[in-house]
Amino acid sequence: MLGFLRFLAGVMLLVAVLAGVYDATRSMAADRYLATSCLDHWSHIAPDNLAKVRTLVRRNVAPAAWDAGIVKVLELPAWALFGGAGLLLGYAGRRRRRVNVFAN
Repeated sequence: MLGFLRFLAGVMLLVAVLAGVYDATRSMAADRYLATSCLDHWSHIAPDNLAKVRTLVRRNVAPAAWDAGIVKVLELPAWALFGGAGLLLGYAGRRRRRVNVFAN
C-alpha cells in the first residue's frame, strides 16, 4: 500500500512539473505571470467528462457542493493543486522508521 502511495505521489508531482513548465513558458511569452487552473486544463482536455462529473455531483450530492466547494478547489493553479496532492501522498507513503521499544 505504501509503495502505491509513493507511486501515485510521483505521478502527481510529475503532472505538477508539467503544469508548471506550461505556465512558465506561457508567462515568459506574455511577459507577465499566467497561471492555468486545473478547471481550465480539464475543460480543454476532456470537456465531456467535466460536464458528466458536474452533473453527477449536482444530482447526487448537492448543487452547492459543486459551485461552492469543488469549483473553488479546481480554480487553483494546476501546479499547486497537483504539487500539494503529491506532497501529501508522498508524506503518507513514506517509509516509517522502526522503533525498538524493548531496547535498554
